[in-house]
Amino acid sequence: MTDQIDFNLDTQNLYREESYTDLKAGAIRRLIPVKTDGTDDSAKAEVFVGTTQLLTPEGPLPVQARLMANNFQEALQVFPGAMRQATHEMIAQLEEMQKQYKQKEDSRIIVPGQ
Repeated sequence: MTDQIDFNLDTQNLYREESYTDLKAGAIRRLIPVKTDGTDDSAKAEVFVGTTQLLTPEGPLPVQARLMANNFQEALQVFPGAMRQATHEMIAQLEEMQKQYKQKEDSRIIVPGQ
């Protein structure tokens, strides 16, 4: 079964990761493009990803979004809005899934005795 899984890394798309957190609201991952020898690849832009979690009765729910930023300072500035937007989108998706599930359950025909 594992013979069918491609475990090769895309050597044209390698990043080194740094993580920053305030130990409260969340974290920002800074992905720095690198070449196959591990040196920085200045031909590509850095990528910033914000993460946080919402506490629910079922436990923590992770929220993640790409931060549209050119540097760490900008990533810090856009973090709150990006997390807010990602949370709204996640809630909308969950509501849609609940709606579809309810429609499926409501459309079931129950035949007595079967």
